[in-house]
Amino acid sequence: NVDQCQNINYPRATEERIHPPIDQAEQVIAHMPHPPVIVHSGVQAWYRVKTDMVVMPPKGLFNDMGGYYGTLFHELAHSTGHPSRLARRNLDDQRGFCSRPYAYEELVAEMASGFLCNVCGITQTIKNTAAYIGDWLGALDRDKSLLVNAAASAQKAADWILGRNTAHEE
Repeated sequence: NVDQCQNINYPRATEERIHPPIDQAEQVIAHMPHPPVIVHSGVQAWYRVKTDMVVMPPKGLFNDMGGYYGTLFHELAHSTGHPSRLARRNLDDQRGFCSRPYAYEELVAEMASGFLCNVCGITQTIKNTAAYIGDWLGALDRDKSLLVNAAASAQKAADWILGRNTAHEE
């Protein structure tokens, strides 16, 4: 329990920092075609395909807005796999954590998040994004073709969020 520790700079759920928004990122979110519902609640971020909902912790629980937007872009990238958007087959695969479909979907979401952060000029997330992608690629036994396919799906997801292409995947 964090309350039992000393000298830890960890925000409690009731302690929120005030961060100014990043205008470019706010514009990307505001103009996403057919967006999912976004709810700010709790301390974990996730996307649920059945309800087409992204749940995000409050902005003030993040160390900085780059972390907030990077996380939100990751979850929005998952939402592009919804049947009403790009209909990615791996999105709702029930084989579980660390399965190939799960790892593939995580690669897609994190790469798309990186692309979107780059478009918005958010650079402080690069090291975390690279490490996250490296971890999931390790789970896929360094399958290079899967990485290329995931990158292509990530670009489609980023393009959807940016309103550049709203056609379903083949």
